[in-house]
Amino acid sequence: MNSEFAFIDFPQLKTERFILRRAEEKDRYDIFELYSKEAVAKYMPFIPFTSVDNAINEMNWYQKIFKEQSGLRWMIEDSESKKVIGTCGFLNYEKMHNRIEIGYDLNPDFWGKGIMTEVVKCIMHFGFLTMNVNKIEAKVEAENEASIRLMHRLGFHKEGVLRQHEFEKGKYVDLAVFSRLKSEYEPSEQ
Repeated sequence: MNSEFAFIDFPQLKTERFILRRAEEKDRYDIFELYSKEAVAKYMPFIPFTSVDNAINEMNWYQKIFKEQSGLRWMIEDSESKKVIGTCGFLNYEKMHNRIEIGYDLNPDFWGKGIMTEVVKCIMHFGFLTMNVNKIEAKVEAENEASIRLMHRLGFHKEGVLRQHEFEKGKYVDLAVFSRLKSEYEPSEQ
């Protein structure tokens, strides 16, 4: 087990059905398709994408957070079709406190198939065992019931609600805070 992830080579991970990998230029069209959907952007801090340039900017941000060692964002590539159907990853890495925040999104065409459960288990495993973090946090809009169900299914505990914590799309939104501790995690869960 590493004492600290070095942020040198971007890690590629695999699940039963998916390859989790770094963003590549060819992904810009799949990322545009993903984030141009109102259902995906509904609980995101941005409006649906209107051009491929938006997707390129998003992918540049993925590179930036890796370079700054503040996060990692994986493309969720379907092993069979090779299509990117979503993203997942970590952000707001606080090395001093050994904690990190998890985030994820998925093309609505693939909702309800257990994909995020499979993928998030994989990156939780990476966070706890490779990055050696003590705590993985998630901030979920209080109205995002599907994401809240996922948090419960994956053994996250609700810590509370940050009331009117962010101003998005012309209104204040509450964020429910969830967390999972390394001491609560069993490697066999993956």
